[in-house]
Amino acid sequence: MLFLIFSCETKNELSFEALSISKKACEDCSLVSIDVPKAMGNTKLATSINTAIQEEIISWLSFNETGRANNIHEGINAFLQDYNELKNKYPEESMPWEATIDGDIVFENEQILTIQLKSYLFTGGAHGLSTIRFLNFDKSAKKELDREELFKSEVQFTSYAENLFKKQENIPAEADINSTGFMFETETYYLPENIGYTDDGLLLYYEPYEIASYADGAITLLIPFQEINSYLKLPVIY
Repeated sequence: MLFLIFSCETKNELSFEALSISKKACEDCSLVSIDVPKAMGNTKLATSINTAIQEEIISWLSFNETGRANNIHEGINAFLQDYNELKNKYPEESMPWEATIDGDIVFENEQILTIQLKSYLFTGGAHGLSTIRFLNFDKSAKKELDREELFKSEVQFTSYAENLFKKQENIPAEADINSTGFMFETETYYLPENIGYTDDGLLLYYEPYEIASYADGAITLLIPFQEINSYLKLPVIY
């Protein structure tokens, strides 16, 4: 009986180690640097976490969908190979590429784990592109949560978030969401693809280009949990 009690109490506990990979063939070559958490053990939850992180990294490194990588090392090799192929075609115009990906655990309680991944990719052009992804996990269900799985009703939460967004961005309540210069498609407010649990509340993160120009950078809306717990399938009670 004591063993069963101990197992129930610790089944959702996690331990992590750092997964650090850096690859650069020469001084003037392209660089790939990865530093993300790796869940330890062979549990279903650890596998879900590591698979989600791996898939996100591969998606950032992959430019040729016909040669989809099966793991992070293949993704790195594909990224470097794509650059080399470009350099062979245009040797005088090809600056070395760079991919830097870092990950951190930004929230964890008994039910929820959120990992934030930050990437910087430079593949030519005037500037590189910085991106953030939030990976939210239900520790009891041992799976990653899609955006719609975060809310009891995504429609109701979207309406609530729109009101907060307008207040934050000084948009009149009855005005069109794009009336002050935002670029929501179809002139309708919508949630960002990136939403993550943080210690300070639920963070809505709009990527550069998602609803505004690149010069405007990322647009964020942070909502304390006590204000929105009624909308969340997994509320956070302090």
